[in-house]
Amino acid sequence: MSIESKIHELQRTLPEGVTLVAVSKTYPAEDILQAYRAGQRIFGESRPQELAAKHEALPADIRWHMIGHLQTNKVKYIAPFVELIHSADSARLLETIDREAAKNGRTIDVLLEIHVAREESKHGWSYAELNDYLGSGASRRLEHVRFRGVMGIATNTDDMQTVHDEFTQLARCFDRLRHDFFSESFDTLSMGMTSDYPQAVACGSNMVRIGSYIFGSRSY
Repeated sequence: MSIESKIHELQRTLPEGVTLVAVSKTYPAEDILQAYRAGQRIFGESRPQELAAKHEALPADIRWHMIGHLQTNKVKYIAPFVELIHSADSARLLETIDREAAKNGRTIDVLLEIHVAREESKHGWSYAELNDYLGSGASRRLEHVRFRGVMGIATNTDDMQTVHDEFTQLARCFDRLRHDFFSESFDTLSMGMTSDYPQAVACGSNMVRIGSYIFGSRSY
């Protein structure tokens, strides 16, 4: 199947209300343009300099999402244009995003990344840490950050029960945070990738991040 065919299939089969982020990290501009020609407009990248270069080279109406771990010293590369940062995983990073957004006269939408996977290499807040941070009121001092929801990554395993349990945990965290700290604008639950997005959608995800299914195996 071509890239265009896979985009059309996902557009047809994903439930209404589930947003597709085509994860284009490491793939060339021509591959992105094939997905673009099929109607895809939201693309996810994980390296700020690569994201900035693609933003310059590709159509202006592409909506770029930062989905990978983001170092504070790299926020400046994407602050002028990024639509959504999925990987807000610390108070320090949020403060940097707020500062860089202010420099660019913008408010940047973010998702709070929560760590639920068994791998220690994964990034994100524990729910307790995040609850304490939000309860402290520190987040209310950020005038150029808008909290839109939660992102998480399940354990990389063939055990679908583990994956299901972790997605269920993320969905519960999302619901509790929305109830305790936010309003209806806290509306995005980003979970699910090529290997596990059907399980994520079944657990309540309304944004999935799919790359290798669309574009093929990566060459790092």
